[in-house]
Amino acid sequence: MDRAPGVSVRLKLTLSYTGFLMIAGALLLAAVWVFLLRYVPERALIVPGSTGTPTHGVFPIRSNLLRVFAPRAAAVLAFLLVLGLVGGWILAGRILAPLTRITDATRMATNGSLSHRIRLPGRKDEFRELADAFDTMLARLEAHVAEQRRFAANASHELRTPLAISKTLLDVARTDPNHDTGELIDRLHAVNTRAINLTEALLLLSHANERSFTREPVDLSLLVEEATETLLPLAEKHGVTIETSGDITPTTGSQALLLQLTTNLVHNAIVHNLPEQGTVWVTTSVRPRTVVLTVENTGEKLAPELASTLTEPFQRGSERIHTDHAGVGLGLAIVKTITHAHDGTLTLTPRSAGGIRITVELPAISPHTER
Repeated sequence: MDRAPGVSVRLKLTLSYTGFLMIAGALLLAAVWVFLLRYVPERALIVPGSTGTPTHGVFPIRSNLLRVFAPRAAAVLAFLLVLGLVGGWILAGRILAPLTRITDATRMATNGSLSHRIRLPGRKDEFRELADAFDTMLARLEAHVAEQRRFAANASHELRTPLAISKTLLDVARTDPNHDTGELIDRLHAVNTRAINLTEALLLLSHANERSFTREPVDLSLLVEEATETLLPLAEKHGVTIETSGDITPTTGSQALLLQLTTNLVHNAIVHNLPEQGTVWVTTSVRPRTVVLTVENTGEKLAPELASTLTEPFQRGSERIHTDHAGVGLGLAIVKTITHAHDGTLTLTPRSAGGIRITVELPAISPHTER
């Protein structure tokens, strides 16, 4: 925003200090003058010999006092004026020095340098709280930008793969007219389906990040029933048993996004499970202020450091082999984004026996407040 030049804060503080000092000095001099008027008589009678002079008579005391007091009071006020201007300018500069460092850091951040930190020394005060908050904001912004860059690079790589495969298949079909057309069509269909799924996942991730959705009462237990019913054929194909239990869990948010969250969790638990006779446990529970959705599955043992990275885009717990239901690497990333968009928390905990336990905790509402 373009603004017209104005008076600096340092000059304003200097003038404020000076004005306050002048007013205080003037009040002090006025108090002295009132004191003198109260206890000094208007005229005095001088008796010969009392002052060592032969003169005698009545002399005006107050008028002489005024002539002596006024110029000295003016000198004092002039001194206070100079002292206020010089001292106020120095004090204002020292007080505003941290603000200058904060402003310089802000300009550097505006120019794209997010690695710079203020690191204002000294004990805690208002300026240091502001500097620390700004440093925290820069750290989070730097991490967010780095994450977005990694996401863009990974997304470009993931989108380039099906396009490259499609181009290869078309080149083969063009150079080999006798190639099986049916097989080519099937492979192109699978590749294009994967590209479409990845694009839709990216759009869903962007939509959840923007929080541009209408909040309404939602029961997570009903979403669990819908998701498990939809994914039951996939579970049977993989030889996985799904067990559901829990209470009514009312919360607020987007029903479509929360259904996507639940579906992604159950789908992830089915696909990344034991080769046969695997189990998925889906439970819902209510706490004093939150509702909890827990999806737990059997599977390979995971290291804690690996589990913490599974919510990053295009990260998978097993090898990056694209099977029919391997997903596009955004399932848990979407879950994380939807959870944060609903002011919830997501926790991933490896099971000692193998597999993982994923817990989503969202703000709860009372059942009687539902419409």
